[in-house]
Amino acid sequence: MQNNVAVGLGEIKISDDPDTVLVAFGLGSCVGIGFYDPIKKVGGMLHAVLPSSLTGRDESPAKYVDSGIPLLMSQLKDKGLVVNRSKLFLIGGANILISNNDSTPFDIGTRNVKSAEEVLEKLKLKPDAKDTGGHNGRTFRLYIGEGRATIRTMGEKEKDI
Repeated sequence: MQNNVAVGLGEIKISDDPDTVLVAFGLGSCVGIGFYDPIKKVGGMLHAVLPSSLTGRDESPAKYVDSGIPLLMSQLKDKGLVVNRSKLFLIGGANILISNNDSTPFDIGTRNVKSAEEVLEKLKLKPDAKDTGGHNGRTFRLYIGEGRATIRTMGEKEKDI
C-alpha cells in the first residue's frame, strides 16, 4: 500500500521506505528538486519557494533554491545516497502570478528555475528529467519503491518523466 508523503512549501522530505511516494502538490512558481539512488533505493524531494536567501541566515534554508539543494543533498548523503549514480529531477517554475497593474508575470518561476540550474551547474549536475516553465502548475511525485517520477500538469493526465 502506497503512503503519500506531502512535501510542503519550503520543506525537504527523505525516504527509503519502498511504499512511500513523495509528493509536491501544485508546484506553481515553486520548484521541486528530486534525487533518487537506484542502488540504495533512497530518494528525497525539495519544494523550494524562492530563488535565493538574501541574508543567508534564514531559519528555513529549504525555502530557497540556493540553500535548499545543498541541504537536500547533504541529508540524502547521510542516508547513503551516492549523487553520481542518482537520478535528478527538476520540476515546476511556472509563471502564473500576474501583477495588478499590467499583464507582466512576476517571473518568480523563471528565477527559481534559473537559480536551480546555476546551483546544479556549480555542482556539475544535470537533471535526468526536467519539466519547467509555462503557465500551469504541476504535481510532482517520486515513487521510492519503483524509482520513478511522474508529473501531472493542471488539466492533463499524470505521466512518467
